[in-house]
Amino acid sequence: MNLTELPVAGGVRQRGLQVTRLETFVDAAFAFAVTLLVVSFDAMPSTFAELHDALRRLPAFLAGFAILALFWFSHHRFSRRFGLEDGFIVFLSLTLVAATLFYVYPLRMVMSAAMSFFTGGWAPSEFDVQSMSEFRLIFVIYGIGFAVLSCLIVLMNLRALGKADALQLDAAERLATRAEIVSHLILIGCAGLSILVAALIPEQPDWLQALPGLVYCLLGVLSPWAGIHYGVRVEKLAAARESLG
Repeated sequence: MNLTELPVAGGVRQRGLQVTRLETFVDAAFAFAVTLLVVSFDAMPSTFAELHDALRRLPAFLAGFAILALFWFSHHRFSRRFGLEDGFIVFLSLTLVAATLFYVYPLRMVMSAAMSFFTGGWAPSEFDVQSMSEFRLIFVIYGIGFAVLSCLIVLMNLRALGKADALQLDAAERLATRAEIVSHLILIGCAGLSILVAALIPEQPDWLQALPGLVYCLLGVLSPWAGIHYGVRVEKLAAARESLG
């Protein structure tokens, strides 16, 4: 493989240009997971009232779609960067599919509850809370799923780092891979903190029950910081590589 002829994205030469059957299967599984998040499982709205009710569910669908897209794109980026598909990567990819198809249910519940909270009840919640302990438990399940998906992406990138010599990764590409690992470790950390908060908060006052979800707002600060911190360094190393021809 002539690495100098490969396209570059994010400072990393794209070794996996050919879409494999495994990647196609993962893509199809994520597409199916999205169908489980659709606005309604019922027939198409036949009245304006039914259409209005469907539109009220749209914010929860979009939020859930964004989360699934995050993990799909992480797998897609890994495939494009490395084209690595040994037995361990196949196992991790299939585990990612299984975890995603399970995760979509607590994802839908949490997002509908969150959108109902932030819109003052305008967006309906599909999670009928019988007690505060049930409410906390769904955040624990959601957090575990979020952490598992992130952990699988971390393991894939660690595998690529372990094969850095075989893949002929240079300094920029190794740093970009470490950056990908760090970004998903941040996701795992926020999920772990949310699980801890959900397990420890008291049932009163009621406003404390929102804390497990609000923990994820930390990602709005930590993720951009990691992206900028590593992105600048990767681009400098990639520019130095290009200058050397």
